[in-house]
Amino acid sequence: MPNLLRKPFGTRGEVHRITPESAGWRYVGFSLYHLKKGDTASEATGDREVILVMVEGKAAITGAGRDWGVLGDRMSVFEKTPPHCLYLPNGSDWTATAETDCVIAVCSAPGKGGHAARTIGPDGITLTERGKGVNTRYINNIAMETEDYADSLLVTEVFTPNGHWSSYPSHRHDEDDFPRITYLEETYYHRLNPASGFGIQRVYTDDGQLDETMAVSDGDVVLVPRGHHPCGAPYGFEMYYLNVMAGPLRKWRFVAAPEVEWIMERDA
Repeated sequence: MPNLLRKPFGTRGEVHRITPESAGWRYVGFSLYHLKKGDTASEATGDREVILVMVEGKAAITGAGRDWGVLGDRMSVFEKTPPHCLYLPNGSDWTATAETDCVIAVCSAPGKGGHAARTIGPDGITLTERGKGVNTRYINNIAMETEDYADSLLVTEVFTPNGHWSSYPSHRHDEDDFPRITYLEETYYHRLNPASGFGIQRVYTDDGQLDETMAVSDGDVVLVPRGHHPCGAPYGFEMYYLNVMAGPLRKWRFVAAPEVEWIMERDA
């Protein structure tokens, strides 16, 4: 069984670290810090570009030779307000000092030096509805294809109401055959409201060689190396996830699972 479900390994400081080496792939990296007021975290980006996402709380951040001031606004991710984020190119570093208790996501992928350091959001990020019926969910696009902020990274937030499905109809992006489909590795950082709840995520290929269904808890990360990857929020529990994608081409093109292709066509 592949190790697609990653539990946090601590409660303070760095609690997740997923590298291409530990994930068994080539592009996506994801780390997460839980900081108490006054705590500090810092990293060098090396040959990778980074988007820092202030998931919750506030921090004073320096990076790429600049003082970016205090970033962050929402105290709970389920406020659904646009996040404060910071893009940093490869060959730079950053330091964050928590002004309040905070959660900082570190999204990374290979950097090519094509973009300068910059803040992203909250201005310019608008919560957008997607889907129909119990497939309705709400999106904060941080750095998707239409936002030319990064060399490789694609980053977005998704809020799924209780009883709804998300990343559905099931789809995959695991072949390098643009414009039909692109190869993108992906991580899901999950949060639940109430935090005592659970969500469901399935990762499966058409041939069944990969077929894993996981119960995700608040704070878990799911790896999607290939295949379809729908998730669901049980009645009574709201689901949030932060997606990080990257591959050889910064384009998001996907193919629906054969069994749900009719739903995608109907609801287009």
